[in-house]
Amino acid sequence: MITFSQLIGELRAGKYQTVYFLMGEEPYFIDEISDYIADHVLSDEEKPFNLQIFYGRDAAMDTIIAAARRFPVMSRNQVVVVKEAQQLAKLDGLEHYLNSPAPSTILVLCYKHKKLDKRSKLTRLIAEKSVLFESDRLHEEKIPGWTDSYLESRGYQIEPKAAWLLTDFLGSDLGKIANELDKLILLLPEDQKLITSGLIEQNIGISKDYNNFELAKALTNKDILKANRIIGYFAKNPGSNPLVLTLSYLFYFFSKILLYHGIIDKSREHLAKEMGVNPYFIAEYRQASKVFSLMKTREIISLLREYDVKSKGAGSITSDGELLKELVFKIIH
Repeated sequence: MITFSQLIGELRAGKYQTVYFLMGEEPYFIDEISDYIADHVLSDEEKPFNLQIFYGRDAAMDTIIAAARRFPVMSRNQVVVVKEAQQLAKLDGLEHYLNSPAPSTILVLCYKHKKLDKRSKLTRLIAEKSVLFESDRLHEEKIPGWTDSYLESRGYQIEPKAAWLLTDFLGSDLGKIANELDKLILLLPEDQKLITSGLIEQNIGISKDYNNFELAKALTNKDILKANRIIGYFAKNPGSNPLVLTLSYLFYFFSKILLYHGIIDKSREHLAKEMGVNPYFIAEYRQASKVFSLMKTREIISLLREYDVKSKGAGSITSDGELLKELVFKIIH
């Protein structure tokens, strides 16, 4: 299966295929590929006559196929893009088209938020006769790495802590993260290429002092006062600091400590690779492993599961702020 990097690389090299079927849960990669084709295959003069965009909810497959079989006007190629193709009533006709595609047409189907059944005859044919791309969501722990790559391709960098702050605040929505990064780039002075946590705090509304990252650090330092200040801040700003995200981050943090305890080779590079984290954070996990023994870490992970259930209302009518305060007390003590 072709990767996003491989596919974008081929497109940038001018290697185009007749049909692209882009499917999966992560819309960002699908949009990036389809937008690149729509923007770069044709010149600005050719686009008015040779770029057609359909929407699945408004179009029928036979209409799309008819458009794809049309000859380009004063151009080598035409581009037909079907957005929200998952909303097409039927894919009837695509099978026949795949067996005999128009050589001058580049047909792009954007099948978002779901996938075709890989066992079906149509999916097997798509994989054989076209470029089938699967757009999978990135696990949250991989988002900071993606953020690094996104900025590096544009000639910028981001502090590791700042990358985690964005992930913590925006979640795994790559489109939203990319949009915020583009805004931050515009705000940087001409001679500065590094996005800092301070810049994020000033322009996105994420506090560099009161966030899940700092809460985990306070727990490691057994800093009850700071932990309670952060909890108080979360309680006053529940919209931007939901308990479910805090529990998710703490589960991630302590799961990494659990991994740390089980790795024999404690060299920085080996730990970073095995734990799947930026080497920048190894010193913090090393310190946390001294504070939280293997047995205590397992106990905390059990507590996090317990409080996740409680946060969903199972056997508890306590507010989120009080639940977090109670959980933090148990973690520290």
